[in-house]
Amino acid sequence: MKPPSQPEILSPRSGKGRGMFDDENLDILSHVLDDFIKIPGTSIRFGLDGIVGLIPGIGDILGGIASCIIIIAAWIRGVPYVTLARMVANVMIEVVVGAIPLLGDAFDIAWRANRRNYALLTGSLYEPRKHTIESWIFLGVMCMVLFVLTMIPMLLLAWLANGLMHSLFGVEVHFPAWL
Repeated sequence: MKPPSQPEILSPRSGKGRGMFDDENLDILSHVLDDFIKIPGTSIRFGLDGIVGLIPGIGDILGGIASCIIIIAAWIRGVPYVTLARMVANVMIEVVVGAIPLLGDAFDIAWRANRRNYALLTGSLYEPRKHTIESWIFLGVMCMVLFVLTMIPMLLLAWLANGLMHSLFGVEVHFPAWL
């Protein structure tokens, strides 16, 4: 009779930088980047990422580069690739939406990608199955949202082209029924 198989436990990718990428240092980094300053009399907190994000053009890019430290630490510590992809998506959302003047800065303060990514890192190391499933769901929803955001301008252009063809040449283009 064959003995029951045990799950394979993968060791971290590298032994280098263990002290630099331990939980305490990464927690401090995410705290400094996202919420170490509190506005008196309110519950609003922000960090260096929110301050640097106010610099037009380059601020959000610098904040995104600083956010990559937590992602690199997660990769070195052996976090699953799907969780790493979710962490990258968090930073990309923060950088892209944060680039919108004023509204993006408010979003940057509210989104807190570094705190989210630190929670993903620790959660995937201590509760790997739960966080892997959540990451797959998050990435699936992100793909659907990106698909819809891509299709909306395409459908709008097709509708405008149809109206233009009808106005100029009297030709009506028929689209498939599912459109």
